[in-house]
Amino acid sequence: MTARPTTRLDHRFAACATEGRAALVTFITAGDPDYDTSLAVLKALPVAGADVIELGVPFTDPMADGPAIQAAGLRALAAGQTLARTIQLVREFRKQDDATPIVLMGYYNPIYIYGVDRFLVDAKAAGVDGLIVVDLPPEEDNELCLPALLAGLAFIRLATPTTDDKRLPAVLANTAGFVYYVSINGITGSATPDADRVGEAVARIKRHTVLPVAVGFGVRTPEQAAAIAAGADGVVVGSAIVDALRASLDSNNRATPATVSAVTSLVARLAQAVRGVRREAAE
Repeated sequence: MTARPTTRLDHRFAACATEGRAALVTFITAGDPDYDTSLAVLKALPVAGADVIELGVPFTDPMADGPAIQAAGLRALAAGQTLARTIQLVREFRKQDDATPIVLMGYYNPIYIYGVDRFLVDAKAAGVDGLIVVDLPPEEDNELCLPALLAGLAFIRLATPTTDDKRLPAVLANTAGFVYYVSINGITGSATPDADRVGEAVARIKRHTVLPVAVGFGVRTPEQAAAIAAGADGVVVGSAIVDALRASLDSNNRATPATVSAVTSLVARLAQAVRGVRREAAE
């Protein structure tokens, strides 16, 4: 079997491990509250300390997302955001940053409508590094996962507290880039993770894979991020960042001069907290 080429995700997680720390993975919704503001936020995230960026693709029926990200998706859709414009966002971002990994996160329907083959070609050419498609289980790998891997895009799986040792091998079989451990049962932003239980779950997953394990869903504060960083290879923060953006908007959900800094100030505090937790450096 031909070895899979290394990607920006591989390089970034390896670099963080060498530094003896977890990676900070930040989520924003593409096009929230409008294309230009979203692009400005996207460009500012690495400067603020984001190691990996998850870019949410707006969808009308986001079953795994909590109220904050659902509302962000509706704002983006109202402003005319599409999958094509999301790919364009990545293309524009890559003009100034060719190192920060970008993962598109969303649902299969927009990709299916766009056309899988066309989507994979366009996403790869724009500089997308991986995909998280929450409504495609391993039993449907032929739909998108395997074609994505062949196209050079990592397909990142979610593992949850209910993913037992019997199910885990199927979840991990074609996973690449990293494993996303959902630290709570429920939708995004709905509860606070227990750091001790998360650490045990990460250790269990790592007995089955050499991939980094990033933990998300429910991580909102720098203190929580630091607690998770002690036992995970990456810390994912989404709803709190989306909430910070929302709080900066005017009464008509339009961006204000404070919008970009509202996001970057939170991300900077999260990055400082994550970087403050030293772990055993990789050999």
